[in-house]
Parts: sequence; structure tokens; C-alpha cells
Amino acid sequence: MTFRSSPIPPGVLTVGAVTFTVFAWASAFVSIRSAGAAYSPGALALGRLLAASLVLGVLLLVRRQGLPPRGAWRGILVSGVVWFCGYTIALNWGERLVDAGTASLLVNTGPILMALLAARLLGEALPPRLLAGMAVSFAGAVVVGLSMSAGGGGSTSLLGVVLCLLAAVAYATGVVAQKPALSFGTPLQVTAFACLTGTVACLPFTGLLLRELPEAPVSATLNMVYLGVVPTALAFTTWTYALARMPAGRLGATTYAVPAIVVLLSWALLGEVPAWLTLLGGALCLAGVAVSRRTPRAARGAAEDGRLGAGRT
Repeated sequence: MTFRSSPIPPGVLTVGAVTFTVFAWASAFVSIRSAGAAYSPGALALGRLLAASLVLGVLLLVRRQGLPPRGAWRGILVSGVVWFCGYTIALNWGERLVDAGTASLLVNTGPILMALLAARLLGEALPPRLLAGMAVSFAGAVVVGLSMSAGGGGSTSLLGVVLCLLAAVAYATGVVAQKPALSFGTPLQVTAFACLTGTVACLPFTGLLLRELPEAPVSATLNMVYLGVVPTALAFTTWTYALARMPAGRLGATTYAVPAIVVLLSWALLGEVPAWLTLLGGALCLAGVAVSRRTPRAARGAAEDGRLGAGRT
């Protein structure tokens, strides 16, 4: 899925791509919760990625885009295994143990993890506000974990929290790996071949999927197909389109809206509302992310002066 030349300004296309991605990914948390009642985590991941690979393969043929250049393959393989495969399985498993809203709150600590990985792998600085944000988000994750364990699930609920945090790690790792690949391949190429890589990594679950498919209700199977077509094939492509045009950290910040949308959707469609202590912990997680991405006033003023100075030259 690439975007043809159009009279629409590129900035508007980027905002549209980001908006579609955020809403599609929010809906995925609810669909996973529904489909996960009938499909095990690995089988659901494989079915989702098979549906996505089919759609993306058709788009590659229609757009006449072949194999990506050699320079893109490292990022494609890493994001395919870690993000498309690892993230999907961890999130599927985690959502069997925690509600959709809580899962989305935990996964959206990912932007902080992106900054950490960028600092480690790309040599970027770790400013004090980032360290402060990490501390706040960690406290929030602890509160969420305590609230879930106090709800009667015990260690099982805590396992769900850990799995969602692992999904956040996979999400951040996948984004950081994907960014350099977009310097060589198109968004569609990077998305499609990363998805195919994740599908191959999930093939050990083929037997499980074949056993569960005949027994699953039609609604669960439709949710699985929806997960493959919309939140994966289409939304991952719009994500990579935006990622090629925005810094990873800034783009990651746009996913702050996902938990609020998920809570509304899960309340409307599943009747799930996280407990107040869980919401408090999730708010701390997101507050930490916001603190970490906040630009100091002095830096904003310097940037503004630089723009004004550039305009006078």
C-alpha cells in the first residue's frame, strides 16, 4: 500500500495515516480479546498473519513492487520476528489474562522503550526528563500489577501484565529496527516482507490452528481475519508510511491515544471497564511517557528562535 501523487499535502496524508493506524490498533485490542476466547495465542497469531500476508501479497502484485533492496533486509527480518511474531503472540496471551484496556495501557509504555533502544543502538542522549518518565511509568506498571493480582487472579494476572510489557518491548524493538529499513525499501515492501517473516516464524502453530479452526465460532474467525486485514495489513502499512516521514519517538507518542479508545471500545463492545486502581496505574504509565517526551521550555524557545532566524536570512 503506497500513496500515489495527489493534490493533498504530504502533511495531511501523514496525519491521516497516523489517525487510521491509531484507531485500527485500538480496535485490535478488542478483537484479540474476542477471538482469544476460541483461539490459542499461537494459532491466533498465525491466522492473523496469514490473512495479512495474503492481502499484502495482493497489494505487492497490484503495485508491482518486488523484493526490497538488500539494505532493508536486516530491519525487515528483525521486525518480522520480534514485532509481527513475538509481539502478536505475547499480546494474544496477555489478553487472555487481563482486559483489553489494561493491555493497551501497558503496551503503550513502548515509546519510552523506543527512546532507550535509540540511545543504546544509535547513541542518542538520555535527558533527565526521559529518566524521570521511565521512573513514573515503572511505578505505574507496578500499580497495575498489584491491582490485577489483588483481583483474585493472583500470579496468573501478574503473568498477563508481564506478557503485555514484553509485547511493549517487542513493539519498541520492531519500530527501532524498522526505521533504517525504510531508507532502502518502500513502506509496502517493508511491511509486507516483515509480515511474511513473522508468518514463517509462526508456522509451528499450524497444527494447532487447523485443530481449532473447525471448532471456533464464526464470530471468532471473522475477528481473526479482521485482525489480519485492518490492524495488520493496512494499519502497519500506514504506520510505516508515517514512520518514513517522522522521527520514531515522535510517531510513537501518537499512540498515547490508543488506551483511551480501547477502554471506550471494550466498554461498548465487551462490557469491560478496568478497576479504578488499574486505571490509576495506567494513567501513571502514560504520564511517564508524556514526561519523557516533553520538550523543555528553553529548548522550545531556542528552536523557535532558530526558525525565526532562518526566516530572516
